[in-house]
Amino acid sequence: MYGIIDIGSNTIRLSIYRKTEASFKLLLNKKSMAGLAGYVDRHGNLSQKGIKRAAQVLRSFGQIVNNIDVQNLYVFATASLRNIGNSGEALKILNEQTGFDIDLVSGEQEAIYDFIGATHFLELKDGIMIDIGGGSTELVFYRDKQIIRAFSMPIGSLSLYAKHVEDILPTENEISDMKHEIKSEIKKLEFESGAQIICGVGGTVRGACRLNNEVFNLPPDNRLIETKNVRSLLSRFSEDRAYAVKKIIKILPDRIHTIIPGMTILETVAKKYSSEKIIVSEYGVREGYLYTKLFIEGKENVGEDRLRQEIYAEQGAQLA
Repeated sequence: MYGIIDIGSNTIRLSIYRKTEASFKLLLNKKSMAGLAGYVDRHGNLSQKGIKRAAQVLRSFGQIVNNIDVQNLYVFATASLRNIGNSGEALKILNEQTGFDIDLVSGEQEAIYDFIGATHFLELKDGIMIDIGGGSTELVFYRDKQIIRAFSMPIGSLSLYAKHVEDILPTENEISDMKHEIKSEIKKLEFESGAQIICGVGGTVRGACRLNNEVFNLPPDNRLIETKNVRSLLSRFSEDRAYAVKKIIKILPDRIHTIIPGMTILETVAKKYSSEKIIVSEYGVREGYLYTKLFIEGKENVGEDRLRQEIYAEQGAQLA
């Protein structure tokens, strides 16, 4: 068995898998709403309280792993430790307090791992892949199953909430301010090619899908969101805050403060690239990371640049 601990800006997750001949099967998934982005101070550093909180969660996951026959455990961090000013200090302290060697994943690597994880379990030909995390948003544009470009934007559901929202739910003006920042970050990508279909991975998109199914009376196992429904949900939640609280607490109580900022990112990206539908994948960065470790990286001892080439080559793509 293989374990993955994913240290995100909003959640820290432990996933345990059993390896098969050419893939793996999820056996256990546990998460903690650590909210590390909320511990970033005005200087852009993760506070000592934030580091302590991360260490507590990691040690609790370590106890679980120690009680299970896990052959290998991989621990990686994304924007939670990537987008802070004291990354080196935080990694050093966490290693000392937990014993874990933490792999700090770059924004581009995270986007590629997301794509590998999603495409390993879904048949995707053309479109955009999006992963809206707590502190960053990854985008991959692909054609004929090939990666065209991979980007990481330094905005996420929790970071937008922390920066723009004073109460639990954002006001219309706060949503407008968030959209302005999102559009500004998208403009920096300098990429205009649109796509009808978005493949969404990660907790924010899965949460949006659950709200979509609840509000529009769709089957619980539905994994398709019309982008017009996202706009409708945001509009109704903005107009009727009591209704928004009722629905979000029922479906996503642990995301009550972050789901609207996250859905605002999703709607803004969909509008920019004229996307009409969102297919929700249950798999993403953790599965892509594990697949790379088990079936790509092990081919030979490769550095980051070579690994990047290997990952793209595995998808049959050329480097952008």
